[in-house]
Amino acid sequence: MTQLTGDPAAWLADYGDALYRYAMLRVRSEPLAEDMVQETLLAAWQSFAQFNGQSSVKTWLIGIMKHKIIDHFRKYSHETESLDDFEDTDELLAHSFDADGHWKIKLIDWGTPDKSINDEQFWQVFYRCLARLPQNMADLFILRTVEGLSSEECCKVLAIETTNQLCVALSRTRLKLRQCLEIQWFDQG
Repeated sequence: MTQLTGDPAAWLADYGDALYRYAMLRVRSEPLAEDMVQETLLAAWQSFAQFNGQSSVKTWLIGIMKHKIIDHFRKYSHETESLDDFEDTDELLAHSFDADGHWKIKLIDWGTPDKSINDEQFWQVFYRCLARLPQNMADLFILRTVEGLSSEECCKVLAIETTNQLCVALSRTRLKLRQCLEIQWFDQG
């Protein structure tokens, strides 16, 4: 593994694949993920003098990338459609809930989802479902659920006015993901 050297070529050799996978999960675009790796390595090279070695080089690089990805979402959040614009909300709710407001398909009917967590095919289906979401919904899911940003931070990054709007949008996003997973994965049986 790379010692404490300011050599981006060595960082790319040692950590390039991990950085690329980290970026792909979050930005879902090969060219953008490649750009994020390059931007991360450039920023790391420029700031290597401030690196104090309290974490591993890999952890440090991923921390830089995380900030680059958040900056990307912040920069392009105004270019995507509003999180309030949902044409299919009634259809989504009708698919998910019965007339009494109960789930039509209970999680227990999915069998043992724990087994799916370790299944590579499940993750391929999950990423396809995530890619089918409108960009703004996928960005919100990634920032809140994958990156673990607080509601307030998500509102700032995505230019959402209130946390109530965020909660509604996140709920709809999770419903859409659940619906896709029900159809594409759990309803195979």
